[in-house]
Amino acid sequence: MNFIHCFRSEWLKKKNSAASWLMLIGGFFIPLIILIARMTDIDMLYRENTSLHVWEIISNRCWQFMAVFLLPMGVILAGSLITQLEFKNNTWKQVHATPQSLSVLFFAKLSVIVVMMLQFFVLFNIGIYLAGVVPSFLFRGIPYPQESIPFVAMLKLNMEFFIDCLPVIALQYLISLQFRNFLVPVGVGLALLVASMIAVSWKYAYIVPYAYCMLDFMNNRNNPSVPGTPVHTWAFAYFMVFTGLSYILYIRKKEKG
Repeated sequence: MNFIHCFRSEWLKKKNSAASWLMLIGGFFIPLIILIARMTDIDMLYRENTSLHVWEIISNRCWQFMAVFLLPMGVILAGSLITQLEFKNNTWKQVHATPQSLSVLFFAKLSVIVVMMLQFFVLFNIGIYLAGVVPSFLFRGIPYPQESIPFVAMLKLNMEFFIDCLPVIALQYLISLQFRNFLVPVGVGLALLVASMIAVSWKYAYIVPYAYCMLDFMNNRNNPSVPGTPVHTWAFAYFMVFTGLSYILYIRKKEKG
C-alpha cells in the first residue's frame, strides 16, 4: 500500500513537468511528420491506402526515425528529468522525511519512468494510426486503409522496442541519482548514444546497451550488415544489473539530498 501511495505522489510531481511535455510531443512528432509527408503526394497516398500492407509501410517509416535516434534520446532526457526533479527543487530532504522506506522511494520513482515510457508508446501508436486514417477524411478519393490493423504484430514490435529501452532507463536512473548536475547524466547518455551509433555495425555491438533499439530495427529489416543477436536477453540482463547497482548505491549513499 505504501508503494501505491508513493507512486501516486511521484506521478503527481511529474505533472506539467518538462518530461511530461517531452513524452506528449515526442509521441506524436514523427507520426505528424509522416502524415504531412504522405499528404504531399496524393498518388502515393492512394497507392498506400489501397495496399494490403499499408500499416506495415507506415509503421516501418515511423519506427525508422524513432528507433535509430529519437527513442533512446527521449529516454535519456525523460529519465534524467524525472529523476532530478528533487535536485531541481531542492526537495530531497522533504522526500526522505516522509514515512516511506528508501526502497519504496527508489522503486516508485523508477516505476514512474517505466510507466511514462509505456504512455509514450501508446501515444506513438495512436499517432501511427492517425497518420494512416486522417488523409481519408481530408481528401476525397482517398479510401480508408484497406488492411485491418495487425494488432498482434504491432504489439510484438512495441514490446521489443520497450525492452530495448529498459537498460537505458536503468543506467540514466543510476547516474541521475548520483549527480546533482542535470548535464552529467544527459552528457553521459548522449556520449553513449553516439558511441552506439558508431559501433552498431560491429559484431559485438550487442554489448553496448544504447544500441539495442537500432540493432532491433535493423534485425527486423533483415539488414545483412548487422548479425542477428538476442538483444532482448541482453537488454533485460543489463536492466537488472543497472537497477541492482543503482539500488545499492542509493541505499548506501551518505548524502542523498
